Amino acid sequence: MTALLIVGHGTRDADGAADFRAFVDRVSRRARGAAVDGGFIELSAPPVGDAVTRLVQAGHRRVAAVPLVLVAAGHAKGDIPGSLNRERSRHPGLSFAYGRPLGVHPTILALLEARLDAVLPREERAEAAVLLVGRGSTDPDANAEVYRAARLLWEGRGIGTVEAAFVSLAQPSVAEGLERCRRLGAKRIVVLPYFLFRGVLPDRIAEQAAGYAVAPVIGDCDQLADLVLERYAEAVAGDIRMNCDTCVYRIAMPGFEQKVGAVQAPHHHPDEDGLEHSHEHGHEHSHEHGHEHGHDHHCEQRHHDHAHAHG
Repeated sequence: MTALLIVGHGTRDADGAADFRAFVDRVSRRARGAAVDGGFIELSAPPVGDAVTRLVQAGHRRVAAVPLVLVAAGHAKGDIPGSLNRERSRHPGLSFAYGRPLGVHPTILALLEARLDAVLPREERAEAAVLLVGRGSTDPDANAEVYRAARLLWEGRGIGTVEAAFVSLAQPSVAEGLERCRRLGAKRIVVLPYFLFRGVLPDRIAEQAAGYAVAPVIGDCDQLADLVLERYAEAVAGDIRMNCDTCVYRIAMPGFEQKVGAVQAPHHHPDEDGLEHSHEHGHEHSHEHGHEHGHDHHCEQRHHDHAHAHG
């Protein structure tokens, strides 16, 4: 059986490193016999190289590595693959499958909502502004993912507004995000860290948002462990898809439950003389075939053609 390697960034915060190690243990208990280990690429122990060595010494030659990050920034795109290449050269015969980052997955959104519930009564949501604070990156795609998470958190949950901000490397800053919420007229502002575990940056968010309610981080929990195992299963099967995690035709997103499995009719184009015309070149997009148990061949081909548009 392919082993699972969980790769974290690392932190100088002892509590955050302990959270990671406890989480690796939790995943191992839920992994149904698969070997599980984990390590960091920098800053704290254990290093990823030690984790790989333990797996190799246990007889594993095929490893699926899951980057334990919320967005695909430089660490997921470059640093972690570089670390895996180094380990492959150190251990002849070792091969890796590389999984997706956790991303804006329904599980992550549900966990964020649960953390919000810890500091904001549901009956007060409509008059509240939530400031979702991400790490921040020099990668614009990664920063855009935080905005995507903020929008999807807002959809269907009855929250007055959800704004995004960053604690480092990108703008708007926490202070700028709070000011925007104030100018939008929010009667209550709640700060929601977009972080997995405790650490230096979540502590910095709390300091910069002093005087406001700050929700806890996502934390070590069964739901997060099961998402990592989902990413592991994708990597083992070679099922590294385009993003369908938050597709309203596949997942019952709050407020859009009726769209699951809906058959998509071709669009009428006004330049086609009254003939029905699909601007997706014949994309019928019937999500009742293939999405429940994985994509069928035709859907996979459409993904490769970048024709997987839902609107």
